[in-house]
Amino acid sequence: MSDEHAYHIDGAVPETPENDPDSGAWRKTVVVGTRQPKIDAYERVSGTAVYPHDVSLPDMLHGAILRCPHAHARILSIDTTEAEKMPGVEAVITSKSPGADIPWYERGGQFYGKLFDDHCRHEGEEVAAVAAETPLQAVDAIRAIKVEYEVLPFVVDDDKALLPDAPAVQEGGNMMGEPSVRERGDLAAGFAAADVIVESTYSTSCQIHAPLEPHGSVAKWDGNKLTVWDTTQGVFGVQQTMAKVFGLPISSVRVIGHYMGGGFGAKLETGKYTVMAAIMSRMAARPVKLFLPREDCFTVTGNRPGNTITVKIGAKSDGTLTAIDYHSHGSAGAYRYGAGTSAQAAYLYTCPNMRTEDVSVYTHTGKARPMRAPGFPQCSWSLEQTMDELAAKLGMDPVEFRLQNLLTELQRGDGMPFTSNQLAACLTEGAKAFGWEEAKKAEKQQGHLRRGVGAAASFWAYPGGPPSTVVVKLFADGSANLNMGASDIGTGTKTWAAMIVAEELGVPVEKILVEHADTATTQYATASGGSKTVPSDSPAVRAAAMDVKQQLLGFAAEQLETTPGDLKLENLEIVSRTDPEKNLALGEVERLNRRGLLMGTGYRDPNPEDKVTFPFAAQFCEVEVNTRTGEIRILRFLGAHDSGRVLNRLTFDNQVFGGMAMGIGLGVTEERVLDRSQTGKMVNANFHDYKIPTILDVADTHVCHPIDQPDNEFNNTGTKGLGEPATIPTAAAIGNAVADALGTHAVNAPLTPEKILEVLRTQEMEA
Repeated sequence: MSDEHAYHIDGAVPETPENDPDSGAWRKTVVVGTRQPKIDAYERVSGTAVYPHDVSLPDMLHGAILRCPHAHARILSIDTTEAEKMPGVEAVITSKSPGADIPWYERGGQFYGKLFDDHCRHEGEEVAAVAAETPLQAVDAIRAIKVEYEVLPFVVDDDKALLPDAPAVQEGGNMMGEPSVRERGDLAAGFAAADVIVESTYSTSCQIHAPLEPHGSVAKWDGNKLTVWDTTQGVFGVQQTMAKVFGLPISSVRVIGHYMGGGFGAKLETGKYTVMAAIMSRMAARPVKLFLPREDCFTVTGNRPGNTITVKIGAKSDGTLTAIDYHSHGSAGAYRYGAGTSAQAAYLYTCPNMRTEDVSVYTHTGKARPMRAPGFPQCSWSLEQTMDELAAKLGMDPVEFRLQNLLTELQRGDGMPFTSNQLAACLTEGAKAFGWEEAKKAEKQQGHLRRGVGAAASFWAYPGGPPSTVVVKLFADGSANLNMGASDIGTGTKTWAAMIVAEELGVPVEKILVEHADTATTQYATASGGSKTVPSDSPAVRAAAMDVKQQLLGFAAEQLETTPGDLKLENLEIVSRTDPEKNLALGEVERLNRRGLLMGTGYRDPNPEDKVTFPFAAQFCEVEVNTRTGEIRILRFLGAHDSGRVLNRLTFDNQVFGGMAMGIGLGVTEERVLDRSQTGKMVNANFHDYKIPTILDVADTHVCHPIDQPDNEFNNTGTKGLGEPATIPTAAAIGNAVADALGTHAVNAPLTPEKILEVLRTQEMEA
């Protein structure tokens, strides 16, 4: 069951009234743009913040899931008799249990699996679930369930899955639909006009989300009303799914997600575990807590697909691009999810002739899911290194080569201008701040240590938009309440929202209470993901605060016998623009005192129809490669980002540094390892063997260089989004830096010591 299309709204969206003379773009900000610590920092570091895993209800049971141990199998029989008799066991469910025959994994109205599917298409498919008095009793009961499997042939490599005799993953063949193609101009003519052509094949490994907080839920029924505490990036999507599954009015389902410990896209969809907890809670008439063990979070909750990508680029001798041919194929896993990567290849650089092709392939592996800029880092890894190869053949500086070919409009149809485009500034200012020219001239060889520098450019294509609704309350004592549905997934959503209210109303940040991510008590917002939370929800926050301010000025105008347009709000005082003698402290506004509070509502206005909005980025990297061990040490990293207006400089920096760390994982350390010949199982489903970057792997020095140019054509806060752009070019910049150090590109990510040593051995043999 997918939440991808939940709460799609057709037609007009309520627009913000513009009666306030200050309702346009901010000319000057006092709070917005400063370094503001998270308003809930104490709760997070002290342990008082209540995450779903912390929820403990009276009479609560604990759940566990039995999973298929095979990459491909069919269930012949399940015997739960012994499990049902064990001490503490209150509920056992399988595909045959009442209410458990639920279709799942929906795309385009078609379902590709079930909640419990007797045809298990990958390791970890759900077979049964148990609820018991204690977690250990639940695990013991799971082990007592007897399952007879017919083990079937499997295929876990996407290239082998396309062979005629490959085992079928889904009906209709292992290619997931027809290839996705973008094209413009005449590709053959473009290459014929080229003076220099480069063609290379690159690959990336499957990357696991691996959030610190495991996936899970607590479910509790009160009659026909269901309450769920869920590790989700979008409480309203889970609400809709649970209402549909159980045949309930949406109003009868409450989903709470106040705190969560990371998601990165894996928690955008409703989990099977949530539905199973609710089924068992209804069966036992008791609350059920069901959280996944760490191994399951590696194998079944999603991943970034691994891809093999061939890029061919042609250019004239003066550096003008003439043609780009891009082909990508990758594994969607056992169920329908796109593994496409090509957007940047199609649109990042001005090129008259282009063709891209994306092929998504079914394999007997866990389902791919959106992961921090889905598809874009893989494209950047291949495209940006090929651009560097071409620049080297042309004898051009890689930064200058990119600047010469930057996109000026979206090359789609008749073209579409951007609301703003500061990619040139990202490259030029970033290069200057990094010391690019000096670094390129520096000595590369120091004994067995070689140094190199690299750069990569990028954009992100999905910056958000409506719908979003926010309510702000201003109290007579000068405090305020902000009510919004967006989840704070660790990025500081509550903090920047409070800063906007503080900016508009003059209320100190510490006097603003933020309520969020509770379907029963907060306003609607789409799921937090895709770098769209700030640009989607911040305009609604500002609009709600402006609504309050307009009401307040209207009441004060009556009292002061003037017009609202003559008044302004400064430091909780209403002051006349023309007569300094006319002023009121907030507590002196009579109608506010009588009411006790003012409430304003804000909506996210529609995006511009005639322009497109992209966040842009360029990142620069310096590495040191040990030619004896193959180890890569990242010395410096700088990210220059055009994300519109910076709301909170502190969390802006941290987003960039966190995105760099995840990109380092893709480029250097992280790799899902499968037993490809014998079992098809993941053999490194733990934090010991799956190498997430540590403090020893990230850059010795990392710098965030925001361009900080508000995009006032896009929305009323001038913001564009940051989470995805912070990751996209990171691995590619590392790859280019390693190539600069070694004199050749290592094409297969991650660049483990073994792969680097193999590149060096090949160099020696060819010398």
